[in-house]
Amino acid sequence: MSVSGLLLRYEWLAEYIRYRELFFFLVWRDVKIRYKQTVLGASWAIIQPFLLMVVFSLLFGRLAKLDTEGIPYPLFYYSGLVPFTYFQQSMPLSGNSMIANTKLINKVYFPRAIIPAAPALGGVVDFSVASLVLIGMMFFYGLTPTWEMLMWPVLVVPLVFIVLSFGMFFSALNVKYRDIKYTIPFFVQAMMFVSGVISPARTLPEKYQAILQFNPMVGIIDAFRASILPSQPIDWGNLGISCAVSLVLFTVSFIYFRKTERQFADII
Repeated sequence: MSVSGLLLRYEWLAEYIRYRELFFFLVWRDVKIRYKQTVLGASWAIIQPFLLMVVFSLLFGRLAKLDTEGIPYPLFYYSGLVPFTYFQQSMPLSGNSMIANTKLINKVYFPRAIIPAAPALGGVVDFSVASLVLIGMMFFYGLTPTWEMLMWPVLVVPLVFIVLSFGMFFSALNVKYRDIKYTIPFFVQAMMFVSGVISPARTLPEKYQAILQFNPMVGIIDAFRASILPSQPIDWGNLGISCAVSLVLFTVSFIYFRKTERQFADII
């Protein structure tokens, strides 16, 4: 392939690099808007998963006595809720971002994928704040950190790709079909019950485990938990499947978004 052909082929990448300042501005705007005029501010990043942890520990732990493979209920639920809360909050913002930024889209040209990407990256701030509580919980339960704990920040990368994949797909659909915004909350709620947040996927019958492997959140959440638990090694096979599925989802969503973005300004 000629040099000119290569330049044309990867022109879209250079375009995103040129508009990186706009991207960072949108990320920072998203972070500020999340807690604008709130009393507790960024503390909500901790309060939400912590309160759910208390509810889940009482409901599914003390009352239902679900099997958590010997992991203390609070630690089991909080370590799963931190990554899922990021997904729960960032994915709807990303999926509805094109409609929320209608005026900006109609005024100037820029790579449209920047818009759903901003909430996906902005939510990492909340994720980081909520993760700090885990350090205290590990000391409380007498857990000694291992080298696998270094995987906790690394696992954020495929988690962001999952949010961005669904965000781009739903945001593109949302432009054409406005009732999509009503399906996003239902989708997020359903994901909680099939992502290993409430109980480990390994405790389910094997036929269901095979199906759940195609949900990328299962392997990611399981790896997040294992990274802070010395007694539970990371299942690299399941993590690899989740990363592969995440990459496929991102590729398909990005291609679909790129094909439809030319029509956004006309439809909106």
